[in-house]
Amino acid sequence: MKAIVQDSYGPPDVLQLRDVEIPTVGAGEALVRVHAAGLDPGEWALMSGEPYMIRAMGFGLRRPKLRVRGTDVAGRVEAVGEGVTDLQPGDEVFGLCKGSFAEYSCDRADKLMAKPANLDLKQAAALPSSGLTALQALRDYAELKPGQKLLVIGASGGVGTFAVQIGKAFGGEVAGVCSATGIQLVRRIGADHAIDYTREDFADGRERYDAILDTGGNRSLSHLRRALATDGTLVIIGGRGGRLVGGTDRNLRAIMLSPFVRQTLRAPFLDFLGGQRENLRSLKDFVEADKVTPVIDSTYSLPEVPDAMGYLREGHPRGKVVITV
Repeated sequence: MKAIVQDSYGPPDVLQLRDVEIPTVGAGEALVRVHAAGLDPGEWALMSGEPYMIRAMGFGLRRPKLRVRGTDVAGRVEAVGEGVTDLQPGDEVFGLCKGSFAEYSCDRADKLMAKPANLDLKQAAALPSSGLTALQALRDYAELKPGQKLLVIGASGGVGTFAVQIGKAFGGEVAGVCSATGIQLVRRIGADHAIDYTREDFADGRERYDAILDTGGNRSLSHLRRALATDGTLVIIGGRGGRLVGGTDRNLRAIMLSPFVRQTLRAPFLDFLGGQRENLRSLKDFVEADKVTPVIDSTYSLPEVPDAMGYLREGHPRGKVVITV
């Protein structure tokens, strides 16, 4: 099969289209014929090996352990392993599958779910990582309640577009922070307020929010806390920083500060290695109820993955980038 393979860490040109063996299906697993795969910012870190702490987290110190990139997937089940009863060959599915920038991908069956009936496979490929991140951040960490005010920073990005819609589905009053080019999109997907950060400071004291979701910026904790209600909750997902630990230094400082202030500061390290069946089901329910719709910025073919990686990093996509196979 054709697959995007890397033998070393580095810039996008370390990614090469090669012929590799089709994965073998084990017990409890499913083999998926990939139709499309979402491109998540985490793939940049796994490709570049930066921040360096990524390598120490089990992904390979000198070279990547998993040579085929890609995690988000949508396609048709080709085969299932022993013990899998809820998926059958021919089923159209979406979810998480290691090595999805390839014609076939294989992983645990409990990381896959029948795709929403009102999406095609390309749209479904945009859902998993970013949708699951937004869902868990708002439901499990921000504990957003109906009527509460939510601020989403990075509202026009991959996680942000889902967070705006999920925040509205939970009954929140949602404000989205983005650049001028994303204002119309953020309004279109349901935000009650859209804030152009180049012209307005959301922390100028005019509004205080019950929950703030920062989807990967580098704003200081003191700046974020100025916009947070006295008993509000800040949730930080990702962030940019140095080559050693990236944005996790700010995340760790938030966790350490939280016990000493009235506000709740959270920086969860979301783990998608285990089964995600119930969370995928929740996403599917939101989509089929027309409360959440994936926003796709652009589409690249499998040989164009290096170009897609460069655009992901420098092009500031509005919504998701999707790879078609």
